[in-house]
Amino acid sequence: MIRVAFLGLGDIGAPIASHLTRDPFELTVWNRTASRADEFAAEHKVSVARTAADAVRSADVVVTCLPSSAEVEAVLHGEQGILEALRKGAVVVDCTSGDPPTSRSIAAELGGRGVDFIDAPVSGGTAGAKAGTLTVMWGGEETVFERVRSVIEAFGKKIVHAGGVGAGDALKAVNNALLAVHILSTAEGLAVLAKAGVDPKIALDVINASSGRSNSSENLFPQRVLTREFPRTFRLALLDKDIGIAAVLAEDLEVRTPIIALAAERFHEAREKLGEEADHVEAVRVIEDENGVKIAAFK
Repeated sequence: MIRVAFLGLGDIGAPIASHLTRDPFELTVWNRTASRADEFAAEHKVSVARTAADAVRSADVVVTCLPSSAEVEAVLHGEQGILEALRKGAVVVDCTSGDPPTSRSIAAELGGRGVDFIDAPVSGGTAGAKAGTLTVMWGGEETVFERVRSVIEAFGKKIVHAGGVGAGDALKAVNNALLAVHILSTAEGLAVLAKAGVDPKIALDVINASSGRSNSSENLFPQRVLTREFPRTFRLALLDKDIGIAAVLAEDLEVRTPIIALAAERFHEAREKLGEEADHVEAVRVIEDENGVKIAAFK
């Protein structure tokens, strides 16, 4: 049996952890909001720990799935700090969409204690997490990955080695930066067309058969914007965080990325206007309000 401690049972973490509730895994869970861990443990008949440190004491693999690297640092060093409790020879798999410098710092600190680390952020949303079909982009040593391959394969379908520690975080941040750009550019284009008298539904039908299409135009806008449903699948606040990581990474590497930088500013504005619980696609509401137009079918 592989003893796994899973820390962070949020919208993505809980369905990921559900794939680790059967052989060959022996799962213990912990969450900052204890009631979530209790509910998960009761549903899946697994162990629940009262502290993060208790969760990891005997674990071979520790999976963290938290909002940002700041929370990972807090779990390591805070009141519930796991640093002293981690078993020598364990591997920490961080599925958080983190920032590369912090991941490298954590890896170095853990390495000095005989604990290995890989960053393994995921893409595919709640649907992919539930289905066990997430894309996992990981950074670290291949020998370390082989020790946790079965854990990652339990919830990931496309699993890609991005490079050294931090490379997975970098790739995830840039991927999400492109998502943000696509949402904004599609919303702006459709706002122009709506004001020009073109039905957004008709416009999307043409765009999606042409060169301007993207996942945003093909899926997000027809399913959420035109219908005005906006299901809460990925918080705008988290996308704001991710595109911010991409913008800072580019600045640190002295790469000029004015489009990403502007998109980061716009998403931060949207977060301030719409709040912490808004879905990422709701950023279109800001563009609609600014232009006095609604991106919805005319009929």
